[in-house]
Amino acid sequence: MWGGRFADGPSAIMREINASIPFDKRLWRQDIVASRAHVAMLGKQGIVDAADVAAIDRGLAQIADEYEKSGPPEDLSLEDIHMTVESRLAELVGPAAGRLHTARSRNDQVATDFRLWVRDAIDAVIAGLNAFQAALLVRATEHAATIMPGFTHLQIAQPVTLGHHLMAWHAMIGRDLSRFADARARMNRSPLGSAALAGTGFPIDRHATAAALGFDGPTGNSLDSVSDRDFALDYLMAATQCSLHLSRMAEEFVIWASQPYGFVSLPDAYSTGSSIMPQKRNPDAAELVRGHSGRIAGCMVALTMTMKGLPLAYSKDMQDDKPPVFEAHDLLALSIAAMTGMVETTRFVPERMRAAAEAGFSTATDFADWLVREGNIPFREAHHITGRAVKLAETEGVALAALPLEALQAIDSRIDERVFGVLTVDASVASRTSHGGTAPEQVRARIAEARKGKA
Repeated sequence: MWGGRFADGPSAIMREINASIPFDKRLWRQDIVASRAHVAMLGKQGIVDAADVAAIDRGLAQIADEYEKSGPPEDLSLEDIHMTVESRLAELVGPAAGRLHTARSRNDQVATDFRLWVRDAIDAVIAGLNAFQAALLVRATEHAATIMPGFTHLQIAQPVTLGHHLMAWHAMIGRDLSRFADARARMNRSPLGSAALAGTGFPIDRHATAAALGFDGPTGNSLDSVSDRDFALDYLMAATQCSLHLSRMAEEFVIWASQPYGFVSLPDAYSTGSSIMPQKRNPDAAELVRGHSGRIAGCMVALTMTMKGLPLAYSKDMQDDKPPVFEAHDLLALSIAAMTGMVETTRFVPERMRAAAEAGFSTATDFADWLVREGNIPFREAHHITGRAVKLAETEGVALAALPLEALQAIDSRIDERVFGVLTVDASVASRTSHGGTAPEQVRARIAEARKGKA
């Protein structure tokens, strides 16, 4: 490959450290698609004659068929997927194969292939997240009025509905979708034709190859084109944020599935047992989603550190750009699929959720709000009065609604029997009618908006 510049071949160590075919073979589809677009353009521009263009295109199509069946071979002496394809092409069509590399370099070739791969990866993630959101909408609709405790500091705070909680997850995933969409739009420019770093003197048509590959147009600076990996970092940063959201959701499944909570019963398909304790049903799928988030964040840090000190244009360090992206994508796809499956098939236990909401003095804020509305009491004073009532209920071992009116009036004479109308969890939830609140009517309105693509 190196022509006449080197008298001796590389050492075994150099071959191994230099070769990327063990991992960049994943780019074979993108490499062949981009090569076919490139050679078609060379033919239209009169740079390569029609017979050679036809032979090269037929050879690339045959290679695609071969790789589809058995995958690319791993020959370290050929270094990477680009030379692996070109070597096989030479076997199929002879010397004409050498014309494929006219007016391009491996630098713009790999930059193009990798962009195409990341773009495909983003499309796959977006499809997976859309399916996840659809599953959330189904279960949120089912449980729009199902009472559960809302938490802060993992302490029971106020009653909410399970549908409202699931729609919070839906909102988180919506932001992830926007990040991936932004990353895709930003990266959708073709570096093909930038050659090694300075462009080329051949009369190529970069707009034609960009259009053929589904890009919005060519990149504008050849130096930046071959050295840019922002698109990979954008993907990894969006993947990291998404994995953090999935991890938070997974953690809630882990907590909810524990016996002290009992809010959910996870399906067998997403649980495992114990090698010694026959009674165990472990939420391993959720725990692995939680664990994958750390690995995905590590992939993002790895590429960030690789790129942090590289001068323009291309440096061999950039060969290490692909493993973290490939690893992160595989982990993220698994995590999305696992969370989607758990949301679709988990059995929620409304009676346990309701009992927890009723047991945690979760309507205390409603008590304070009632004092403000009906007694014209400043909120800070109402907060103090309510706190005394909670302390009394805690001492007596009863719910707020179970305290006798005389005991409440002993705390503050302005309390009357109407207060009991706001102390049930149902009344509390129904009263939260502000936009985005937990009242079932609001939850159903947000679900309807989401189905129409407005949320």
